[in-house]
Amino acid sequence: MNRKYISLLIGAACCAGVSYAQTWTLDSCINYAVSHNLTVKSRELSAVSGELDIIEAKDRFLPTVAAGASQSFSFGRGLTAENTYANRNTSNFGVNAGLNLPLFQGLRNIRNLDYAKANLRTLVQQLESTKDDITLNVIAQYLQTLYYEELYKVALEQQRLSEVELHRREELLAAGKIPELDLLQAKSQLAQDELSAVTALNNHELALVDLCQLLELESTEGFSIAPVDTETPMPLLDAGQVYQAALQTNHAIQASRYGVESASKAVSLAKSGWLPTLSFSAGIGSNYYTTSGYTSENFSKQMRHNFSKSLGFTLNIPIFDGFSTRNSVRKAKVQEINAKLQLSQTKNQVYKAIQQAYTQAVAADKRKASSAVACEATEAALEAMRIKYDYGKANATEFEQAKTAYIRAVSDAVQAKYESVLRKRILAFYYNGNSD
Repeated sequence: MNRKYISLLIGAACCAGVSYAQTWTLDSCINYAVSHNLTVKSRELSAVSGELDIIEAKDRFLPTVAAGASQSFSFGRGLTAENTYANRNTSNFGVNAGLNLPLFQGLRNIRNLDYAKANLRTLVQQLESTKDDITLNVIAQYLQTLYYEELYKVALEQQRLSEVELHRREELLAAGKIPELDLLQAKSQLAQDELSAVTALNNHELALVDLCQLLELESTEGFSIAPVDTETPMPLLDAGQVYQAALQTNHAIQASRYGVESASKAVSLAKSGWLPTLSFSAGIGSNYYTTSGYTSENFSKQMRHNFSKSLGFTLNIPIFDGFSTRNSVRKAKVQEINAKLQLSQTKNQVYKAIQQAYTQAVAADKRKASSAVACEATEAALEAMRIKYDYGKANATEFEQAKTAYIRAVSDAVQAKYESVLRKRILAFYYNGNSD
């Protein structure tokens, strides 16, 4: 055995694969997941609703105009001009139109518009934060799928080595150089390796299913993913620098920060209930009236003669509203405090995620270095054990143990490699705000 097995095992997923109808890259998976995720679509609708709230807040500065008409009939006894009662029928028809213009609404309209704008900024950042979560999940699952794919290649190579060893022992047994027990042990080892390959394949298929579900795909049929560059060293970003960058760019933190601003605007909006309001109104109208037994002017004359116009101002000064405004202000202040706590909690969560990713990346790099040494050592030990076994100086159990140690070292190297790539990509994501 030589060093080509190491490169074959560790790089198998990067140079081999089945040809499917479509091969997805990491970026295409991220873009597709973000554009098709149901949670993202829900957040987008919330942002659209926030935009409509701004339009509605602006429209409250506009006057209201209304028009109406009425027709009434009266039958039976009624009071006459002579202060007596008589049986008569009356008919009354009227039309009117009015305008109402809010001149000062206790700053409510202005503050309501400010609140709607702040709320929209919060909703937009929450949408982007949801996209970030989807992106991180896709990155993790994508690399997890590639990791299981490489483990499957490792398992297949282990199975192949066991098949080669079984054929070699059959020849050695035929030549009378080993006992039959060694051949039985080789068959047992091959069966175990075949089971390991089946398990590894199942793990890879399940990881592929999980990735498809993240992408909202119906099935894995015709779906395969392209390898990522795991050989080019990625820089290990400092956790402190990453956190300082995240404070400015991370959408979850920005959403919480805008949430505090929105809550502050809500407090100001609630306080508007203590301020007076002033509005202007204007109206026009006319009516047509008939009474049985009396001669009335015709419709057009009465509508001209009864035409009226009105102008007015209405001032409303709140004196006591049953503590309604006070209670609204108190509730708004509680929400403001809660928003500030949410901001602190979000910062702590981001800081924790960055620290964990950094610590895991450092540990993964150390494991990569030690795994590389272990691969070389176990490969040399396996080759030496093969020679000793061929000369009858080692038994089959010792040889299988050496082979298992080598395969385990290769598997650990694969795991450390993808762990390092994943954690460094997470750090880069928090630092840059994207998946590149």
